[in-house]
Amino acid sequence: MNRTMQLLSLRDVASQINSGGDLDTTLRQLVRVSCQHTDWTLGAIMSIDMNQGYAYVLARHDPTLLHRPLSDRWELTSSPTVIALQRNEPVYIRDVRGSEYAGYRMESYERDYRTVLVMPMSCQDFEGRPMVLSVVSREIKDFNADDQAFLGMIVHLGAIAVERERRLEAQRLAAGRLQQALRVHTTLLEHVLAEDSVSSLSLMVCNLLPSPLIAVDFTANQVIAGRSPDALLFDDQGWQNAAAGVLNSQISKACREALNSSLRSSVKLFLDDGTRTFTLKAQIEPLTVDHELVGALVLFSVAPSLSELDQALLDSAKFALSVQMMRSFIRFRFETRTQTELFFEVIERRWRDASDLQQRAQRLYMTFNAPQQMIIVDFSDGAKKQGNQSNSLHHNATRILQRAGIASSVIVIDKGLVCMVPFEGEAGADRINKVMRRMSDDLVHYLDVEPIIVISACCKALIDYPAAWTRCRRMIDIARSFGRTGPLSGEDFGPMHMLIAAVGGEDVRAYVTESVGAMIIHDREHGTPYLETLSTYLQQCCRSQACADAMGVHVTTLRYRLARIQELFDIEVDTPERRFAIELAIRLQRVMEN
Repeated sequence: MNRTMQLLSLRDVASQINSGGDLDTTLRQLVRVSCQHTDWTLGAIMSIDMNQGYAYVLARHDPTLLHRPLSDRWELTSSPTVIALQRNEPVYIRDVRGSEYAGYRMESYERDYRTVLVMPMSCQDFEGRPMVLSVVSREIKDFNADDQAFLGMIVHLGAIAVERERRLEAQRLAAGRLQQALRVHTTLLEHVLAEDSVSSLSLMVCNLLPSPLIAVDFTANQVIAGRSPDALLFDDQGWQNAAAGVLNSQISKACREALNSSLRSSVKLFLDDGTRTFTLKAQIEPLTVDHELVGALVLFSVAPSLSELDQALLDSAKFALSVQMMRSFIRFRFETRTQTELFFEVIERRWRDASDLQQRAQRLYMTFNAPQQMIIVDFSDGAKKQGNQSNSLHHNATRILQRAGIASSVIVIDKGLVCMVPFEGEAGADRINKVMRRMSDDLVHYLDVEPIIVISACCKALIDYPAAWTRCRRMIDIARSFGRTGPLSGEDFGPMHMLIAAVGGEDVRAYVTESVGAMIIHDREHGTPYLETLSTYLQQCCRSQACADAMGVHVTTLRYRLARIQELFDIEVDTPERRFAIELAIRLQRVMEN
C-alpha cells in the first residue's frame, strides 16, 4: 500500500472510529477497521485482568462468523497478551499451530487461522484494566516494520477514542452523582422544613449514603442504625434492634469520648451485646449547630478519602440532621426549664393560687393532686467529670420508667433529676427499688461515678412536697458525707447520722474531742481499754457486776479502771445528764470513725 493510500485509509479509520456514540460501538469500529485496512481476517479487543488471571473479549470482528458459542474469557497462561503488555510491543506469531500457546493453537483449528498478532493499546477500559488488540489471518502472513507502523497508528487513533469515551463517561457519571447530590440535598431540606422526626430523617440518611452508618441523637438519647456494618455479626434488622437497645448507651458514650478527643477519623468501637464482645472500626462526625454538640454520625467502611460529591452528600446529611436535632434540643430545653421552674416554685412554697399552679402543671404533663413519690437522683460528683449531659440522662431515666410500666414526669434540676412516680404503697415498693437500681447502673455509663438515688415519702398535696424535698436532700447530704452512693432509703441511716448531718461534722468532732478525746488518745498510745470499759459500763446501766461479766474481768478490776478514768480524765457518770453526755460522745465518735 503506497503512502497516499495509507493516508486515505487513516482518514477513513479516524472517521469510522469517531462515528461511535459509546465505548462498545467505538471498540467494534476500531477492530473492524483494523482488519479491513490491514488485510487481517479476524480480530478482537480484550481487557486484561491480572488479578483474576483472565483476558476478557470486549469486541469482535468476524465477517464469516457462524452462529456458534465462542469463548469470551481466556486464561492468561495460554495467551501472549501478558507478554505484549509487559514489553509494550507487538507479539507476532507467524504460525500459531506450531506455537506454545495452547489456547490459540486449539482455536486455530476450530476457526481456521494461522498467523496471530497481539498489540498493546496503551489505554484502559472503564474498570481500569489494560487493553490489547488481537488480529489473525487465515493464511500465514508476513509482518514487516511498515505494517507494524501503520497498524500502530490505527491502534493509537483507537486508544485516543477510547480515552475520550472514558473521560466522557466519567463526566456523565460525575454529572449524575452531582444531580443525585442536589436531589438528596433538596429532599433532606424538605424534610427539615417539614419538621419531620429525627428518626425518619436518620433512616433516610442511612439509605442515601453509600457506607453503613449510625445516627446518634444526644438530645433524645436515640441511636438510629441503618445497614449492618458486618453481616457475620448481625443482619440489618438485628443490628438496628441492638443499636437501639442493648448497645445504645455504649455507642453514645463512645461517640462523646471520641468527639471530646482529637481522634475521630479512625475509632475502634468496643461493644458488648450481652452474648459476645466485638470491635468495629468507624469514623465519627460531630453534628453541631452554633458550636452546640447535638449528635454524631458514625460511618463504617469509609474509604481513606471521600470524593467531592460523596463529601457533599455527607455534609448535606450532617447539616440536615444537625438542624433537626437542634430543634429537638431547643424544645427539650424549653420544656425542662419550665418544668424545673414550676417544681421549685412548689418545693420553695412560692405559689399563691393552688388551682392556677395545678393548671400550669397539667399543661406541662405534671400533676400535684394525686399521691406521688419523688425519686431524686443526684450526680454532683459525676457531673464534675462529664459535664452537662442532662438531656441524655433525662431520656435514659424516662426510658427506664417507661419500660417498667410506670407513668412518670422526669424533671431536670441542677446536677440531678427528679422523677415523679405514682405512690403504690408496699405493693409497688419492690418495683420502685428495681427501677432505682436500674437507673443507678445505667447512669454509671455516663458519669463514671455511681449517683446517689433516694425516694421520698408519699406526697398527697402541694404542702407535702417542701418537707419531703428537705428530708430527701438531708439524706443525700448525709450519704455524700459518709461516701455512700447508689439507691438509698431512710433505713440506711440511723439517728446518729441524722444528728451529724443536722449539727455539722466539725461541731460534732469538737464535741467528741472535748468529751472523750483525751481518753481516746491515751488508749491509742498506751493500749489501755478505758473507752471500751466506760462504754460497756454505760450500756449495762452502770451496774458493776453486769459490766464485769460482759467484759470477762473481775469486778475489782472494773472498779479500778473506773477510778483511773475519773482520776486521769476527770470523767464522772454519777448523774443522768453526765451519763447521757458521755454516752452521746462515745456513740458519735464511733459513727464518725466508721
